Amino acid sequence: MKKNRAFLKWAGGKYPLLDEIKLHLPEGDCLVEPFVGAGSVFLNTGYQRYILADINSDLIDLYNTVKHRTDEYVSEARKLFTPEANASETYYQLRTEFNQSRDAFRRGLLFLYLNRHGYNGLCRYNLRGEFNVPFGRYKRPYFPEAELYHFAERAQNAEFFCESYEASMGRAQQGNVVYCDPPYAPLSLTANFTAYHTNSFDLVQQQHLATLAEGLKRNRVPVLISNHDTLLTREWYQGADSLKVVKVRRSISSNGGTRKKVDELLALYKG
Repeated sequence: MKKNRAFLKWAGGKYPLLDEIKLHLPEGDCLVEPFVGAGSVFLNTGYQRYILADINSDLIDLYNTVKHRTDEYVSEARKLFTPEANASETYYQLRTEFNQSRDAFRRGLLFLYLNRHGYNGLCRYNLRGEFNVPFGRYKRPYFPEAELYHFAERAQNAEFFCESYEASMGRAQQGNVVYCDPPYAPLSLTANFTAYHTNSFDLVQQQHLATLAEGLKRNRVPVLISNHDTLLTREWYQGADSLKVVKVRRSISSNGGTRKKVDELLALYKG
């Protein structure tokens, strides 16, 4: 079956692991994703309904805009993908506009522009909540029109929520399946721990996520979690029914050209 790509570039995106993830996702009537990110799992599974959440309000606002105002959004977003707009000076002007704008539709347009023109497709904010990813210097950034329309079509069966992982996991009921893709745990205790949003996801939250998964399992709701394979994650997920190790090739340093295979863990709580 053809894999569908997300319209956003996303650090730690699950496109390379889709086959393994789908192999371990249980059946159910609704998939709940507390860390939806770019939505690769949502776009490539066949559940009847989806509850998709993220703590990043820009992301959730964008998804609701694409869902409800698809044609208008695509038409306006296309205007930002020109040779003239692919310049450092323009990028920083539009980044400033994004940080100052309070209009959800305009922010949604600029979010896609910044995602596709910024360095490595990163989504990063400073402590003031300002997007601060530098210009990426790509020859011709790709405008994901087909991906936007596919997302909009799939989104008609989805609800999007800007909320904590705890809140969205609290929505799960019997018959649902939960897939958690939290920000990666550090490969070592001395490794730099990257905050994907202004609310950084620390070790306490990583452990709390595992506790919530055990609680859902007791309520007969299955949960699948993906993360780095480390001594800590194995300790956190010791309540899982199975642990599967898979290798994924991705960048693991600030040098985007340095890519090597890293062990990833899929922890399944069968429910």
